[in-house]
Amino acid sequence: MVILGIDPGTATVGYGLIKKTGRDVAAIDYGCIETSSTLSPGERLKIIHESISKIIEKHSPKLMAVENVYFFKNLKTAMPVSQAKGVILFTAANASIPVFEFTPLQMKMAITGYGKAEKKQVQKMIKIMLGLEEKPLKKDRRKDDATDALGIALCCAIKNNFL
Repeated sequence: MVILGIDPGTATVGYGLIKKTGRDVAAIDYGCIETSSTLSPGERLKIIHESISKIIEKHSPKLMAVENVYFFKNLKTAMPVSQAKGVILFTAANASIPVFEFTPLQMKMAITGYGKAEKKQVQKMIKIMLGLEEKPLKKDRRKDDATDALGIALCCAIKNNFL
């Protein structure tokens, strides 16, 4: 079973795909979809939709897990991120993929057993659970969106008793 995890955003959308085979689970693809701030909001959302559609077409995930954020540090980003999440949910519905939503607290709890675990601890556990040699996009200046997306996918697998 393939699960697509998504960390929504407008400038950067993290994605991570995991595959469960028997007792094994592995990362099969991960990265970030980036949109330029010079584009109109509609163009940015179109890029997100098209990119996720291509990922779905390439990997045929059976489930999608999306990070659900209830608290925004910056109110100015709340609306655009919500719009991006709406496009992501639409893209999943359009492909008939069931969607599960998890908060960062739920993801941390599933991955580490502690809902307020530090980001480095969560990243280390994701790396161990997926047998990765280094943190996804470690050398990249982008935020940890791809790692978070893999964590959301793992959370979905754990919460649904696939692991």
